[in-house]
Amino acid sequence: MPAYPTGLRLKVCGMREAANIAAVAALQPDFLGFIFHPKSSRYAGGRLTPKSLAHLPANICKVGVFVDAPVAEVQARATELGLNAVQLHGSETPAECQALRAAGFTVLKAVAVGEKLDQTALLPYVGHVDYLLFDTAGPQPGGNGTAFNWALLEQYNLPVPYFLAGGLELAQADALRNLRLPGLFALDLNSKFELAPGLKDVDTLRQMFTAIRAAGPAGCIPSQPNS
Repeated sequence: MPAYPTGLRLKVCGMREAANIAAVAALQPDFLGFIFHPKSSRYAGGRLTPKSLAHLPANICKVGVFVDAPVAEVQARATELGLNAVQLHGSETPAECQALRAAGFTVLKAVAVGEKLDQTALLPYVGHVDYLLFDTAGPQPGGNGTAFNWALLEQYNLPVPYFLAGGLELAQADALRNLRLPGLFALDLNSKFELAPGLKDVDTLRQMFTAIRAAGPAGCIPSQPNS
């Protein structure tokens, strides 16, 4: 994994078109995400090849998004495409997460958030994932395009940094860059920055990047491990 500067990191997820990927990569996101869930409207299977991703800058972490796929399948696809990380958006167990970490991948485990956040249920994942990703609960495993109540994270106390997802958009830039949530590591940008599913609006992303990065080394404070 690259070494990141302090401050909020930025991930752009749900791309599949080569020219669009290159244009987004030119904005220097910290993470680029590619979805390998066949039921997703942003499904990248069959569109991406090792060659199409090989030109991406080495300092951008390439993330494959999977939903309840067998560990062997995830490992094979990630290895084939030269991915650095896997994002697991289903009911994957801590043991499955650990198996992928042992294979050399950074592991993000997505958590669907509704009206409550049960941190106790997440304890088994501590030590077996590198990051959590909090997304809004909805009909799809992810990419539902709506935000949850970020105040639910004000009492977060697990020793695992996390990505904030769920309908983030340019209109929220001021609020996002001023968040002071324990454990907040990165923002996950997807559906609100699209011209069509899988095709990102580069100009709107550029505005978001400028707004968030203008905040400098802020927005991220360490989480506190359970006592």
